[in-house]
Amino acid sequence: MSAPGERFTDLSDLGKLLPGNGEPPAAAVKGHDGKGRTVRLSLDKKGRKGKSVTLVSGLQHNPQTLEEIARILKQFCGSGGTVKEGTIEIQGDQREKVALKLREMNYVVR
Repeated sequence: MSAPGERFTDLSDLGKLLPGNGEPPAAAVKGHDGKGRTVRLSLDKKGRKGKSVTLVSGLQHNPQTLEEIARILKQFCGSGGTVKEGTIEIQGDQREKVALKLREMNYVVR
């Protein structure tokens, strides 16, 4: 692939045009590394007028890092949420999506 307007013969030609040899950017997870720490996921409905909330507990981080992780999870799930008393709350039953994203971030999910 050297001339402009030349056709691609396969996806590897397209990969040559992307920065970093076609790999996704490393900043996709913003450097959050769980380092194999264990977190717990649960579903809670108590005191919420019947609405379910996915709880992520066991994260040992400072409040700014918890807010950052909560923001990443909320964007990934496409729902709202908050951080209360060291626990991340994501609206709805998002356990599968949250577990997937946390495993991507190198956490052990229980």
